[in-house]
Amino acid sequence: MNPDQMTASIDAQRRAWELMADAAKKADVSPERFVDMMTADVGHTDSAVVYEENKLELHHYEPEEKRHETPIFIVYALVNRPYILDLQPDRSVIRRLLEHGFDVYLIDWGEPSVLDQSLTLSDYIHRYTANCAERVCEHAGVDDFHLLGYCMGGTMSIMYTTQYPDRVRTLSLMATPIAFGRDEGLLERWANHYDPDTTVEAMGNLPAELLAVEFSMMDPIDQYITKYVTLYENFEDEDFVRNFARMEQWIWDGVDVAGEVYREVINDIYQENQLVNGEYCLGDDPVRIEDIEVPTQQIVGQYDDIVPPASSKPYNDLVSSEDERLVEFSAGHIGISVSGKAHKQLWPDVCSWFAERDASEGRLVADEATQSGEPEPTVSAPDGVSVDSAEATSGHAATVDAVEGIGPTYAERLSGAGIETVDDLRQYDPEELAEIADTYPSRTENWLENLT
Repeated sequence: MNPDQMTASIDAQRRAWELMADAAKKADVSPERFVDMMTADVGHTDSAVVYEENKLELHHYEPEEKRHETPIFIVYALVNRPYILDLQPDRSVIRRLLEHGFDVYLIDWGEPSVLDQSLTLSDYIHRYTANCAERVCEHAGVDDFHLLGYCMGGTMSIMYTTQYPDRVRTLSLMATPIAFGRDEGLLERWANHYDPDTTVEAMGNLPAELLAVEFSMMDPIDQYITKYVTLYENFEDEDFVRNFARMEQWIWDGVDVAGEVYREVINDIYQENQLVNGEYCLGDDPVRIEDIEVPTQQIVGQYDDIVPPASSKPYNDLVSSEDERLVEFSAGHIGISVSGKAHKQLWPDVCSWFAERDASEGRLVADEATQSGEPEPTVSAPDGVSVDSAEATSGHAATVDAVEGIGPTYAERLSGAGIETVDDLRQYDPEELAEIADTYPSRTENWLENLT
């Protein structure tokens, strides 16, 4: 308001003329901008479907130059479409992974039908995710992968890792909800005062449109007023309009959620906090976060209002991995995957973390040392003695966890059967070792090959 009554009417008239002139200017480009909004495309990166089951498709993205042996297997959430990870070329998580030389596999869950409303999380983990994981290993010719889960896909990735630890080389989580009970954020408060049973009984599957409205109502001023004002102010900017259209397309292009899964998530995970309390089971199989020993990283959006940091961060206190980190990035729930800042700062760092834990990392270092004429790198034996890699894999007295691929968990299982040294290991064939160590023969065969 203008406190000067003498000029108030003149200032108001001038402002009105400015708005009219601005509107006229925007009207000149309106047809082009409306075409931009209607034709904005998503999912730019080419992929091949390498597995299908029920409604899901497993997509494979191949890098132009493969530099790492271990692929990245992405488990996306059951809500919305996964192309948020490939929204546009300069803001595509998938492209960042490919540029760093990783094979990438991603599950597109599709949309459940009425016949799928009785599917449970056990079905999604023990059947769908497990089958896709086997196909990833078969297609890539590997025994394990880097597992990356986004939002509810991260929660499902935790569940998968507790059940199939030998398949997971590393576990990475993005904006993953696991811990509740403190009324952190509107979504948790809403879930704590909501009866999903009534909704499931009335509707079967939860409609995508209902979920989209619920998420939008978490910040109605921004979602229904502010962002459209911002669009008007930037209507002459072609790139801004196209980016806006892509986000709007993704927000309202959701998928229904299977009724029983929705009931489980709200009742067991949100309201009863069973995942953190160690009470949750996939059917008869307990899911215990403390059983996770693989290298793990968690990416949290500091301004995430859908999955607040407090709902994710307890994971790092529960996991048993000795190689774990928490990355808190200054973005929201979607910003960690689509913001320009995330693609300049966050994802190069994440890719480096993957590369350092790749299956080929040890061999690449050894090869480089051999070619340069430098001595081979040393490894540390359990008793603290430093031995060179040749002695570790061929010496009779070297303990088994000096062998590449045998960590503390496998060493403990082998020790229980009296297999404590490399010499002991040589007395068994891959099938016998696989049964003792509770793993796959292909993995134990690699152990024995590393001895030669």
